[in-house]
Amino acid sequence: MSIIEMKVPTIGESITEVTLSQWLKKDGEIVRTDEPICEFESDKATLEFPAEATGKLIYVASEGDDLAIGALVAKIDTSVTVSDAKSAPAPEVEASKTESKPAATTSTNDAAGYTSGHPSPAAAKILREGGVSAEGVQGSGKDGRITKEDALQAVQTKPAAQQSEATHTPLATTTLSNSIGGIRNTRVEKMSRMRKTIAARLVSAKNGTAMLTTFNEVDLTAVNELRKKYQEKFVAKYGVKLGYMSLFAKACAKALMEMPDVNAMIDDGNIVYHDYVDISFAISTPNGLVVPPMQNVESLGYHEIENKLKELADKARNGKLTLDEMKGGTFTITNGGVFGSLLSTPIINEPQSAILGMHAIKERPVAVDGKVEIRPMMYLALSYDHRIIDGSTSVTFLVRVKELLEDPMTLMMDL
Repeated sequence: MSIIEMKVPTIGESITEVTLSQWLKKDGEIVRTDEPICEFESDKATLEFPAEATGKLIYVASEGDDLAIGALVAKIDTSVTVSDAKSAPAPEVEASKTESKPAATTSTNDAAGYTSGHPSPAAAKILREGGVSAEGVQGSGKDGRITKEDALQAVQTKPAAQQSEATHTPLATTTLSNSIGGIRNTRVEKMSRMRKTIAARLVSAKNGTAMLTTFNEVDLTAVNELRKKYQEKFVAKYGVKLGYMSLFAKACAKALMEMPDVNAMIDDGNIVYHDYVDISFAISTPNGLVVPPMQNVESLGYHEIENKLKELADKARNGKLTLDEMKGGTFTITNGGVFGSLLSTPIINEPQSAILGMHAIKERPVAVDGKVEIRPMMYLALSYDHRIIDGSTSVTFLVRVKELLEDPMTLMMDL
């Protein structure tokens, strides 16, 4: 018997432990080299763990286990081959997936037979999460391989009866009844590693910084007129809409370059100043809030910001952000307005020193040149670390952002 030990690999210099969130293959199932066998949840992202050899999978760890880097996850018995599983399938092996495929050999015909109807790793994950079996899905890739597009199409067209079960399984459920006779259910679910990390960092920011929040409001009449006037031409040229976020990002980048204290951070008693602006954008995902940074925003065009934002948001919501894409950032923007928030006090994203909170746009009566007019108004909030940013600096920064947005041509002309 030849046994290969599968251990938790080194994921990143700051990650010392992961959680085995779910097995992708059954105990005793035949797996092939580079085929994902389970998923790890780290502090920052969810990662697939591929098999290092072909053979029979033997569980060592269980779903929900917290595993240190280098801990044993599973074993692979390489003496058991695909052909062995065909002739004498183990009860726990999912026969429909292993027996329907021809034995893996070095011949071209057999290799093509295996590829036919077999999903790529990305497609397999989409099918699994969508509750759709790979059997019956027509592959359009090379030699009939099921591609990501095939999987998305299969999930979108699946019958309602095949809807997958909830991904979070309650650890305990209690049913109580009250005097009225109504049901009062409670359930306990294990907190995800990402949620634990988010909680720890928010508490650290509250306890470890001298955090204050200053407020202002911005009249978006000029921004709305600009977007309305040039939107069609912008879309025709760049293939993406001119949104609020790119305008806010450029306004913040310009103000940050003018006021480097707001773009700085404290590191072991020293102040680190940056001659560039890397803005982190808060993105809500099913697993929690992530803040991937966009580098050198001060040098990017509006269409580049919009395209990059769309790319980051898609990756975040599909769990595809890499650890490198999560690192860094000198300033953060969060937009609670998309959820209807009128006003909030955002928490600093350490080790940064400031975060801008955008909110819902509401038409309100305001005084303009001695007359009352209805204008699209948004409250802005800047939370900042008073250890490094003075109150006057924070107010000046927010006023500068307001001025740039209320007269966007000065922003466009870099005035």
